[in-house]
Amino acid sequence: MSAAPPRRLGLALLGTEICVLFQRKRTWAMLLALAAVPVLIAIAVRISSSPRPGRGPAFLDQVSQNGLFVAVTGLVVAIPLFLPLTVGVVAGDTIAGEASNGMLRYLLIAPAGRVRLLWVKYVAAAVFCVAATLTVVIAGLLIGLILFPVGDVTLLSGDTITVAEAIPRFLAIAAYVTVSLLGLSAIGLFFSTLTDVPVGAMAATIVLAVVSQILGALPQLDWLHPWLFSTYWLGFTDILRQPVSWESFGDNALLQGGYILVFGALAYGRFLTKDILS
Repeated sequence: MSAAPPRRLGLALLGTEICVLFQRKRTWAMLLALAAVPVLIAIAVRISSSPRPGRGPAFLDQVSQNGLFVAVTGLVVAIPLFLPLTVGVVAGDTIAGEASNGMLRYLLIAPAGRVRLLWVKYVAAAVFCVAATLTVVIAGLLIGLILFPVGDVTLLSGDTITVAEAIPRFLAIAAYVTVSLLGLSAIGLFFSTLTDVPVGAMAATIVLAVVSQILGALPQLDWLHPWLFSTYWLGFTDILRQPVSWESFGDNALLQGGYILVFGALAYGRFLTKDILS
């Protein structure tokens, strides 16, 4: 019975944090910007000639034949910059944002505790990762249904599946991308414990995401690629094969889990010894 009040307190704090996050105009502005990515892609394809195979983002040449591919193309375009940008803003603001507005001390005076507060902040950032990814997918599916014909989906393996069979795969792709962003969220949480200036933590998180992708593009650094958190970001294409290959999903989840453990521990160590002055 003694464990019930702290558990309820943690859930109540988490609910409050998620509500505050999604009540901010900035959050909705970022989600709308993400939704605009597949919409702009669909409109551009609709008013122009069909792109040639091999030109533009992956799956772009499939959009005019099947509107469902707008969602996948939107993810391909959003993953390198737009999704890390929004996640970096949210994760970088977790602790530093409270410190900058003078609320961090009051949160810790309340019976929340530093460990519980750190956990709540990370889970809220993870919830945003889910919302951000689903925003791109749902906006892509809706605009694809409006502007293009929708029918059986031809997979990368050459097999054809029905729309009913394709939808779970698109949701699996959304889950894959969400998992890909969880490691970056942990990095942002750690940076957020290092400063009372949220812009600094946001910038550091976003810059690191860009640097990781640049390093991943250099063949001279092949030995480093398996350790970069962005290595498997585009590996969700294996879900569009028959049978589905889950190897990259598992490798990605394992890699992101490692980053969560390492940077979560660093954030824990830093936050527990941090002098709270505001």
